Amino acid sequence: AATAPRIPSTRLALHHFDTSYSLHLGALWPSVRAGLLCEQKYGALLNNFAAADHVPQELELLNATDFISEALEKAQQWQRGAAVGEVAGGCQEGSGEGRTVMQAGAMTQAETSPRLCVSISSKIKCYTFPRGDITRFRPARPDALGLLDYYLMDAASLLPVLALNMQPDDFVLDLCAAPGGKTLALLQTGLCGHLAANDVSVSRTKRLYQILHSYVPKEVRDTVSVTSYDGRDWDQVKGGTFHKVLVDVPCTTDRHSAMEEDNNIFHKRRTKERQMLPMLQLQLLMAGILAAKPGGEVVYSTCSLSPLQNECVVE
Repeated sequence: AATAPRIPSTRLALHHFDTSYSLHLGALWPSVRAGLLCEQKYGALLNNFAAADHVPQELELLNATDFISEALEKAQQWQRGAAVGEVAGGCQEGSGEGRTVMQAGAMTQAETSPRLCVSISSKIKCYTFPRGDITRFRPARPDALGLLDYYLMDAASLLPVLALNMQPDDFVLDLCAAPGGKTLALLQTGLCGHLAANDVSVSRTKRLYQILHSYVPKEVRDTVSVTSYDGRDWDQVKGGTFHKVLVDVPCTTDRHSAMEEDNNIFHKRRTKERQMLPMLQLQLLMAGILAAKPGGEVVYSTCSLSPLQNECVVE
């Protein structure tokens, strides 16, 4: 008997996204869909440990810009605008002593409310080309000591690192660390007192080791411990230890699923694994919370648009 032709995993993924994300995102879905199906654009995360002072100028001559410093400038402009708006409102609504109180209150709120400014005023610099510019970055080059000058990664992957709001001498856990881009970004802040980089996959952990040796000097690598525990059991290893915990969980990796057949989680043989993802993600998030000190901070992130893997897990 003839067997039915196998439906490509990418087509299954896109059908799933069309069905669920069109309901979730509504009129935004067509443009988001087009973005998912575009060739991936990378950002160049500068390596602060390399002797590469010339690299920013080199990239700027190619019309690349540091999107993080741009975001900081926009956030500061927003702060100033909010302060002016609230002060103007206070002047109209009150008079005399009351006006002074309202003005001071407005300035305090504008100065302290957006955590964004605090989070992104770090040493992390990541250059990207403008929208519509498909220029590719050259391969990274080593300095005199063999450290590569930048790391190519999806620029959006830096957002969870920025959201951690790192402080000096923080003890940090990257619970699902491989292949290592976020781990490297955490080290670029220069704020880690100790960094525990864990991933359950031994093969992916080897890639993490390679990145650390290619980008980070030995004296900094000595502050990093790399392990291959099942992240769900981390609280049994070192519970209540860390100031900051990054839980960047396994997910449907939507762009990869829509574009690549290799290792695609929408392959029929991985159906059960895909269906169990929200439970795995919840268990990892709970382990991350238990790994944090009282008063510590946990950031949960995915590479998926799925509410089941995002809001539903957190809630």
